[in-house]
Amino acid sequence: MQGEHGAAATGLPTYADVARAAERIAGAAHRTPVLTSRTADAMTGAKLFFKAENLQRAGAFKFRGAYNAISALPEAERARGVITFSSGNHAQAVALACRLLGAPATIIMPEDAPAAKIEGTRGYGAEVILYDRYSQDREALGRSIAGPRGLTLIPPFNHPDVIAGQGTLAQELIETVGELDVLVACLGGGGQLAGCALAAANLSPGCRVIGVEPEAGNDGQRSFREGQVVTIPVPRTIADGAQSTALGDLTFAIIRRHVADIVTVSDAQLVETMRFFASRMKIVVEPTGCLAAAAVLNGLVDVRGKRVGVVISGGNVDLATFAQLTAGAA
Repeated sequence: MQGEHGAAATGLPTYADVARAAERIAGAAHRTPVLTSRTADAMTGAKLFFKAENLQRAGAFKFRGAYNAISALPEAERARGVITFSSGNHAQAVALACRLLGAPATIIMPEDAPAAKIEGTRGYGAEVILYDRYSQDREALGRSIAGPRGLTLIPPFNHPDVIAGQGTLAQELIETVGELDVLVACLGGGGQLAGCALAAANLSPGCRVIGVEPEAGNDGQRSFREGQVVTIPVPRTIADGAQSTALGDLTFAIIRRHVADIVTVSDAQLVETMRFFASRMKIVVEPTGCLAAAAVLNGLVDVRGKRVGVVISGGNVDLATFAQLTAGAA
């Protein structure tokens, strides 16, 4: 089983891989809409283009990378089955992609993952194995299961085909609205940010790419500043999709090369942004999916007078949690 840091031998993906991924996922992944809001434009003094990946299959951008990576496997390898570890969105994406491609799926998920994500993953037909994210090593657990079963690991972010697949969302966005001055993406392990950076560098030269992560989980920002991968304890944040403890070697290398900056937002700012999306744009967005928008709407990225792409990465949130977080004045 190849671990999170084991894909380096295959080299870094390029924009050519993103273009190839777009061909692979065509007809399987949704070409999600680009939303606009005059209210958001007035708040920021910019022209904002929201890429609504909360409306993607399985509810998040992760379907792009999962389907691209699994469809690229040799048929015999795919038939033996796929394993991954994920807090939820990659889990559901792998489970759905495997169902569509006829591959058995085994998913290792934290026991405190949102119930909707666990149920969704099981609903797509995957075997779900729960673990304690604060005391157990998910990679070690994965190896202990994958080896005897002969399963292939499709990690959540540090894999060339996963990164390339995620980059297709930025490719679609730029194809739809034209070149951008700024592209703001969400950051957990770095698959989305790295893939988007590859697409933007090729399709919109001069576009500043910014990553956004939760304040409690600022390993990416620290890594970016220090020039080496920094590992932190599992962060405690409502952005469950960004509770990774370190960037991958592949994602970090691409981020160092193509990303202009990484900023952080608070959980309170994520809640405020969830409320904005629900009240003003009539869409349900999970906390992690609000990372990029929270930074833009709170003035943490210089966007005034600019054309700005903003990734809404996912919408998988328990309704009870959504109601609790968004209760109160919008």
